[in-house]
Amino acid sequence: MAEEKQHSRLDDDDYPAFTMGRAADLLGATPAFLRAIGEAGLITPLRSEGGHRRYSRRQLRVAARARRLVDQGTPIDAACRIVALEDQLEEARRVSNEPDGVK
Repeated sequence: MAEEKQHSRLDDDDYPAFTMGRAADLLGATPAFLRAIGEAGLITPLRSEGGHRRYSRRQLRVAARARRLVDQGTPIDAACRIVALEDQLEEARRVSNEPDGVK
């Protein structure tokens, strides 16, 4: 039973599996970058019992998109806004393509 729970966490894109340091390493970024996109409201990391930030794979994919824009010279706040607007547009497209009454 415990093993099944562990495997389900491995498959869960929203499970906060990564510490700030590990997340920064995976992104090729700094912890300050992760704090900045958190302060901009792009992602909200979960906190461990000790208060440390923890990131999910889904959050890291969003952070990677912002990182690419920042690497191209876009200011962090603007990059966060662009990514958020892209996500809103994608969601609106998805909803508009659903049959009536299905959500």
